[in-house]
Amino acid sequence: MDPVIVVGAGPVGLSLSLALAGQGVPCVVLDEGPGKEEPRPARTVVLHADTAAMAHRLGATTLRDEGAYYAAWRTVRRRQEGSRITFDDRPAPLHVPQHALTRRLREAAAAHPLVQLVTDSRLDSLEQEERGVTAHTRGAGTTWWRGSYLVGCDGARSTVRKLLGIRFPGRTAVERHAVAALRTDLPWPGEALLHRSGPAREVTARPLADGVWRLDWLLEPRGELVTPDALITLVRDTLAGWCGGGTPPYDLIDTGVHTLHHRLARRWRERRVFLAGDAAHLLGALGTQGVEEGLRDAENLAWKLALAWHHGASEALLDSYEDERRTAVAARLRAADQAVPALRGGGGLRTLLGSARTAEQLLADGHLGRGPLGAPPAYAPPVAVREVPTATEPGGPVENVPVTAPDGATVPLRDLLGRGRLLVVLVAPGTGVWDRRHWVKAGLMPRLAAAVSALPMRAELLVADGYPGAAAHTVLLVRPDGHLAATFAGVRPAELYAAADTVRAGAPGREPAPASVGEASATPPAVID
Repeated sequence: MDPVIVVGAGPVGLSLSLALAGQGVPCVVLDEGPGKEEPRPARTVVLHADTAAMAHRLGATTLRDEGAYYAAWRTVRRRQEGSRITFDDRPAPLHVPQHALTRRLREAAAAHPLVQLVTDSRLDSLEQEERGVTAHTRGAGTTWWRGSYLVGCDGARSTVRKLLGIRFPGRTAVERHAVAALRTDLPWPGEALLHRSGPAREVTARPLADGVWRLDWLLEPRGELVTPDALITLVRDTLAGWCGGGTPPYDLIDTGVHTLHHRLARRWRERRVFLAGDAAHLLGALGTQGVEEGLRDAENLAWKLALAWHHGASEALLDSYEDERRTAVAARLRAADQAVPALRGGGGLRTLLGSARTAEQLLADGHLGRGPLGAPPAYAPPVAVREVPTATEPGGPVENVPVTAPDGATVPLRDLLGRGRLLVVLVAPGTGVWDRRHWVKAGLMPRLAAAVSALPMRAELLVADGYPGAAAHTVLLVRPDGHLAATFAGVRPAELYAAADTVRAGAPGREPAPASVGEASATPPAVID
C-alpha cells in the first residue's frame, strides 16, 4: 500500500510522520524549505504534560536540556503580588524554543526507516481517486508522488487547503505582542511571571535554558510599528521596574512582533486529504498554544490513519478526526473570543468570570494548561460507557499512573500510548508488591486476558495498583491516544468488545490492506517518474 504523504515539515508534520511510522506506516514528508531550522529564541512553545510526553515518545528526548520547566507561576497586579502557583502535585509546563523542538523531531524522522524527508519540494497540485492521492511538487526536481492519504500540515497559508477550496474564516489581529529573548538575572530565577498594570498593559516573562528569558509585551492590535529603539526602551523600563529601579546587565538575543489571528477551517477532511495544525486552525491569544493544539491534531489523526492503512477503517472513524479536533479547537477559540473584550477592555469581568475568579487567574489558564483556555480536550464518546466512576470522565485524557504489563515491566501509562493499540487497565491494589507469577494467573486476570485477546482492535492488557477515583477491580478501556473510552466493574467480555468496536467506529468499510506491518517496513515511498 502507498505511503501517507505529509505536506509540511514543521513540528506538526514531523510529529504526524513519526507517529505514523511508529505504527508501521511509511510516510513521505514534503518540505518546502532546505531542511534546516533558523534559530529564533524569541519564538517558543509551551508543552504541557500530554504534549511533552508525546514529543518524548516520538524521539525528542533531549528537549528538557534546551528549555526550562517552570519552577512556579507568579501573577503581579501593578506592584502587588497576586498569587504564586507551584507544581508540586502535577507536571510543570516545559518552555522550549520552537526551532529546538523542530530540530529534534527532524533528527528523529531522519533516523526512522519509514520516514522519507524530501526538501525543496513545493506542492502545486493534487488529485484524488478511490484508492489514493497523487501529488505534484516543484523545486529541486519536478516530481509526482503517490500516496494512500495526504495530510496538509503546511501552515497558515496552506497550499493543501487552498487546492481543496476550503474556506478559512476568522478574526484578524486579535492580539499583538512585542517579543524579546534576552539573557539576564531576574529576581525570581526559573519562575514565570504575568505582570498586569491594567486591562491593556501586560507583560509576561518565561524562563528558557541557560539564563535566557522570553518577554512579551501586549500591544494595541493595530497600533504603530515597534521600532528597535522603542523595543529597547520596553526592555530597559521593564527590567528596571522588576529590579528595584536600576536596569540589570542583559544580552539581547532575538526580537520580534507577533500578530495573533483566530481562524478555523470549515472542513478538515476532503475524502483522502486531511488538514492539521495551522493549516486547520490559528489561535494564540490569552496564552493559548497553536503548536500544542497541532500536536494534539497529529496524535488524534495518527492512530486512525494507521488503522485505516493496515486494516481498513470505517468512514465514521476517519470523520471523527474532524468531529473531535475541530470541536475542541472551536471551543478553545470561542472561550478566548469571549474573554478578550472583557479582559482587554476592563468591562464585563464579573459577568464573564463570576465573583470567584480574577482576570489574572483566567489569563493564567492558557499558560498553565487548565480551564477552557488551556486544559487538554475531552472528546465526547459516541456511547458513554461508565459502569463505575473514576476521576476521569469518558472521553477525557487518562491520568499518567504507573502500570505493569504482563511481562513485568512497570512504566507510566503515557509511555505506552501512540502505538495504535487499545490499552485495557485493570485496577488491582497490591499488585505492585506481588510477584508477577502470582497475579498474572490469579483472580480476574485469566478471564480478562481472554476477553482482551478477542477484541476487534489490537489491545494490550495492563495492571495498575490504583487509579484516581477508581475502586478495586475497575477495568478501564483507553484509546490509543490516551483518552478514556469506557469503565467497567470487573470483566465484561461482551460489553468490552462493544466498547472497543465503538472506539473504532464499527467495522472497516473496505477490504483490509494487503501489506502487513512487517511488509510495510520494506515498502519504499512511491515516486512516480
